[in-house]
Amino acid sequence: MATQIFVNLSVKDLDKSVAFFTKLGYTFNPKFTDEKATCMIISDTIYVMLLTETFFQTFTKKEIVDAHKAVECSIALSADSKDAVNEMVNKAEAAGATIPNPATDYGFMYQHSFDDLDGHHWEFIWMDPNSIPEHQA
Repeated sequence: MATQIFVNLSVKDLDKSVAFFTKLGYTFNPKFTDEKATCMIISDTIYVMLLTETFFQTFTKKEIVDAHKAVECSIALSADSKDAVNEMVNKAEAAGATIPNPATDYGFMYQHSFDDLDGHHWEFIWMDPNSIPEHQA
């Protein structure tokens, strides 16, 4: 079995978060969905668990980061093309996300990002593996 990744994110309003990510084209596993959490499907091996802040707090004694004020992590996902990167960021912005920075084009790599309704930072990246420059020390 391939290794799976489950990213756990706290959200203030689960219904609003589900509506936001649905507008981006994501679906959710109903077997892992209730009033406290849902499992957003990114791919066959990548999932994002959206957990209400109260439920998320049961997994840690640490303070939950306010992602509008501090960066907890940057979630980076690949895309099939520059257009696909822009399409996802445009969908996110139309659904209520904020755009913290303009897109960056390195020639071999193109990236653009958004912050979701709870301030979590999402990067979408397209890379041309045939154009990656060799590393020089």
